[in-house]
Amino acid sequence: MRVESTVGLCFAGFGNVGQGLARILVRKERELAERWGLNCRTVAVVTRTRGAAVSRDGLSLAELLARAERGEQLGTDRITPVEAALLPQTDVVLDVTPTNLKTGEPGLSVTRAALGSGRSVVTSNKGPVSLALEELRELARERGACFRFEGSVMSGTPSLNLAMESLAGCDISHVQGIVNGTTNYILTRMEEGCEYGEALAEAQEKGYAEADPSGDVDGWDAAVKAQILASVVLGSPISLDAVDRTGISSITRSDVEAAASRGRRIKLIARAARTAGGVSASVSPTEIPLAHPLAGVGGATNALTFTTDNLRDVTIIGPGAGREETGQALLSDLIAVAAAERACGRFAAKAG
Repeated sequence: MRVESTVGLCFAGFGNVGQGLARILVRKERELAERWGLNCRTVAVVTRTRGAAVSRDGLSLAELLARAERGEQLGTDRITPVEAALLPQTDVVLDVTPTNLKTGEPGLSVTRAALGSGRSVVTSNKGPVSLALEELRELARERGACFRFEGSVMSGTPSLNLAMESLAGCDISHVQGIVNGTTNYILTRMEEGCEYGEALAEAQEKGYAEADPSGDVDGWDAAVKAQILASVVLGSPISLDAVDRTGISSITRSDVEAAASRGRRIKLIARAARTAGGVSASVSPTEIPLAHPLAGVGGATNALTFTTDNLRDVTIIGPGAGREETGQALLSDLIAVAAAERACGRFAAKAG
């Protein structure tokens, strides 16, 4: 007998990542029900600039996607993201609001409210994880909810869930990797002969870098991911300020060529490691030997190497950004939440 869970979803935000998840949910609706026992009913979508839509009986994600493609308002309901998160029909809140590393808002308030009411939260938003991880985890434990954020580090490529679930039983002493696709693309192009400015302009043209690229090239994006890895994988919560951070803006083509002459390659490496004094985290341009698994990771691709006791080094390579790529991270977390909640009998269920 198969049991299907009907999960009431609230989207806080409906930009690229939210739409990426929505596309997967529409495209794989039958497979999700048949293979994973997961039925989703979207009860609310709230955005900052395109309005909000609410329906206790369920909204059509296909129609919402069509409206978004046409640049139309998604709805005219007057409701805040926090109010939507607390609707009786909401089971899981999907926080896909933009990352704000200073305040965590609006995602932090939405997450606090949802978890505080016993509703689970799945997010790709690094802000709340960076600023209030322990508080939010404790709130989830107290209220019997789930708080999952796989998409905050390597988009849909498993990193946190790999470390915490697939590598369960291993002692992980060190994590290092390429967690920012923009800088990896720039360094790859510099190795191919571009100057830094030219490679950055290409990255902006391709949509890898923002008009203001400082969050990437100055190492902030990689630093917050190193912070999350230290806090989650190594179990030692640290602040973003504790991450030793150096970006790539001072790297020249001559530096890249000199490294190549020594049989090495420059990569922006994020690290979290156990040391005699505790756990440390850093981000810096690093010369690594060509034989290292991370050296062959080019373009906008991401990769992480976990150093463990039982398996020695385990490296995973995959996309670190993208609509549906990040949507996949949200989906895998959503499936895990639904399975946990179904085991507790918290969602409406039916035998099939």
